[in-house]
Amino acid sequence: MTEPTRIEADYLIETAFDPRQAVEVMAGEQSSGTFVPVPGETPELKERSAARIESLEVVEELREPSLPGAGRPKTGEPVYKRARVTLSWPFANLGASLPNLMATVAGNLFELKQFSGLRILDIRLPHAFAEAYPGPKFGVAGTRRLTGVEGRPLIGTIIKPSVGFGPEETASLTKLLCEAGIDFIKDDELQADGPHCPFEERARAVMRVINDHAEHTGKKVMYALNITGDLDEMRRRHDLVRGLGGTSIMASLNSVGLVGMIELGRFSELPIHAHRNGWGYLSRAPLLGWSYVAWQKIWRLAGADHMHVNGLGNKFCEEDESVIASARACLTPMFADKPCIAMPVFSSGQSAKQAPGTFAALGSTDLIYAAGGGIMAHPDGPAAGVASLREAWEAATSGVPLADYAKDRPALAKALGAYAG
Repeated sequence: MTEPTRIEADYLIETAFDPRQAVEVMAGEQSSGTFVPVPGETPELKERSAARIESLEVVEELREPSLPGAGRPKTGEPVYKRARVTLSWPFANLGASLPNLMATVAGNLFELKQFSGLRILDIRLPHAFAEAYPGPKFGVAGTRRLTGVEGRPLIGTIIKPSVGFGPEETASLTKLLCEAGIDFIKDDELQADGPHCPFEERARAVMRVINDHAEHTGKKVMYALNITGDLDEMRRRHDLVRGLGGTSIMASLNSVGLVGMIELGRFSELPIHAHRNGWGYLSRAPLLGWSYVAWQKIWRLAGADHMHVNGLGNKFCEEDESVIASARACLTPMFADKPCIAMPVFSSGQSAKQAPGTFAALGSTDLIYAAGGGIMAHPDGPAAGVASLREAWEAATSGVPLADYAKDRPALAKALGAYAG
């Protein structure tokens, strides 16, 4: 793996102006330049500090802009050109700083009037970032070690209803899921520390159940308790979960922010289940925001061990190809000697039926396969729901069609009937 000596970022841009001139404005805005020449911006300083255009390829022309508010040439009917662009920056401009990296590759450029579309596609970083940030402390290997699950995906679920249960009701459902054979459970991202279900009471009630189940069966279910809050709250909640024998915590990335996640990654002694709720406002417009391939690298470096990627045939708007590209990105090493691998989490409307397609497209079982209705709504109950998911993955990894594999496996057969479509 060849690692860059400069910071690099790939973009998809759209502009009614000459693409190279527009990108030159973009490069200047994000490095040593501004909208007019200033004293001190010498050729020597530009050589040392200016962003560089590494490549520019026009890929398409359109008659209408993708986003409102963009400028256009003063004469003639505008033609909007889309282009793939790579910019690079000297490492010395900012050093190994993720917060300042965000300002560099994703700062004011989204507002430049030269562009009617701008999206970050990927980033590549010098090795100094690997030295400065912890990355995932557990990732795939550590998660498998803590759960005792090898050779297949972790079968997981989410506490539903999302909110409304108190601590004892949550613990009761947890007991049911543990007895059903689940590997992984998580709080819903909406469940935090409200008066009806205080975090400490919920954590103690849930961990009593999980510890008791582990003592009697030898299997310790991983439960990701949602510790999202300010830094002091997250530290206290982390320490409580660790002290109770918990094996995971969860944080909402867009809620705690980059610095919050960096600090959590530094002090956490448990796998961090990173939830991406809010991702749509960063990504849903095709010509604005971030590609997940670029975005997830920031959070992996900060310390995320598990990263949500949606799921095939999901209830949201994301296409299957995008879901698989996101999962592959989480499993792709960032540096030769520090892979920073995170475990992708498939969720959103998942059941037994998506397992073969997921495995065929991803080619790996290093994932958490989280299903809510796909477990709880099984006609024969949660235990059969969990069994149906395991059997579906057995069929997928063995290359046997689900219908054939289900012939002598009632749990899978009923799941295929219940979740047909």
